[in-house]
Amino acid sequence: MATAEISLPVSKKKASEKVYVPEPSVPTSDWNGWEKTAFRFFFIYFFIQAVPLDWKYFRNLFSINWLDLHFRDIFYLSRYTPQYFATPENATGWGLNSFADWGVVLVIAVIGAVIWSTVDRNRKEYNQLYYWLRVILRYRLAIGLIAYAFLKIYPMQSPIPSLSNLNTHYGDFNAWKIFSLTLGIVPDYQSFLGLVELLAAGLLFFRKTASIGAFLVLPFTGNVFMSNLAYEGGEYVYSFYLITIALFLFAYDGKRLFTLLTLEQPTLPNRFHPKFTDQQKSARLVLKSAFVFVFVMLYGYKTYAVYHKEGSYHFPKTAGLPGATGLYNVKEFRVNNQVLPYSVTDPIRWQDVVFEKWATISIRSNQKAPLEAAKTEEIFLNDQDRHYEEAGSGGRQYYSYQVDAANQTLILQNKNQNRPNDKLTLEYERPNANQIILSGTNEKKEPVYVVLEKINKKYLLEEVEREGRQKPMKL
Repeated sequence: MATAEISLPVSKKKASEKVYVPEPSVPTSDWNGWEKTAFRFFFIYFFIQAVPLDWKYFRNLFSINWLDLHFRDIFYLSRYTPQYFATPENATGWGLNSFADWGVVLVIAVIGAVIWSTVDRNRKEYNQLYYWLRVILRYRLAIGLIAYAFLKIYPMQSPIPSLSNLNTHYGDFNAWKIFSLTLGIVPDYQSFLGLVELLAAGLLFFRKTASIGAFLVLPFTGNVFMSNLAYEGGEYVYSFYLITIALFLFAYDGKRLFTLLTLEQPTLPNRFHPKFTDQQKSARLVLKSAFVFVFVMLYGYKTYAVYHKEGSYHFPKTAGLPGATGLYNVKEFRVNNQVLPYSVTDPIRWQDVVFEKWATISIRSNQKAPLEAAKTEEIFLNDQDRHYEEAGSGGRQYYSYQVDAANQTLILQNKNQNRPNDKLTLEYERPNANQIILSGTNEKKEPVYVVLEKINKKYLLEEVEREGRQKPMKL
């Protein structure tokens, strides 16, 4: 390695001594054998992982009504990953992510790298191709972050717990639901997390700051990955997918940063600059502007519109029985004209009932039913598909209902997909503002009679929001 001779005055006695500092090495244009082989493998691997090649992706793309766009359309476009094995389908029409799909991509990349090395063995370097691969991965990682960033900035991904959730025993929640509810009660923190994701995505849009953005992704999405593992979430595969892209992008400057910051040795930046014609520069600007408009401005606006109108896409939109929202004690409960006394072990007798502000009634009882699962982020348009409120929650039966105001009748349908035949038709009376009387038939066509009395219960979460966190409160 060449050296530079620098004269430094160390002391009066040793002013003539010379200190030799090694010059930073200038990267050569030629790549060695292992670098070329590794690049061929990673190029094929990440190209397949990042570029949509699945026909179902384009089916969804061309089925979007761009004149009546919903933010879920852009969200699902942003969450694409290749899939080769049949798995339960989500709202997009394709299955859930699996590490088995990665194995298929890995095999294809190995075979492709061997063939590529055979037919292109005399190639000196892949600087231009390396640049374009980084461009693809930068934007792929950016839209992956933005898709979830706005769901947190407008705190909808983990909404504030419903009344039913607030009246469910802690031990009746599974680990995933506890995590989601814990995040939901601190919407400002959730918004902060979204801003961090949006900042990292913004840095990825520019070549000079891409490594900083990738570095921010590693601890942030790494925490998401570990949380999914610890709390039994279903998106650990996808979060790790984003981490691998961030690692590859950060590796571009990682070695030089280590040399400069850790070893404290002189380091030169990579000075490769792609050459574009004027037409290419114009096309590049147009494409980048269109990308930012669709995935940042338009998606951000559409997400805010849903948040402003609905509050959260997880809960039903249909309004519930007017003036009925609240927790009710079951004062009297009859089946077949037989009075059943209060019991925490009776699977038939209701213990308490919650009327949500939307068209959901939840009933606490000892009736056992398999838990609903909703471990991945899904955005549904129809109320009957929205299962967040009951997912991961035991101890209560959740019913959607329709109100026939003319006949004062409620038609209840159990929301648990494992209990499609659990339907109740109940007439209701409201003798006063705090009492509801229900009578009708249950799923076994047996006559039931229920007297509900509203409980004037205060919730710490609501009092905190009303009074402020720094003021004393009385419950």
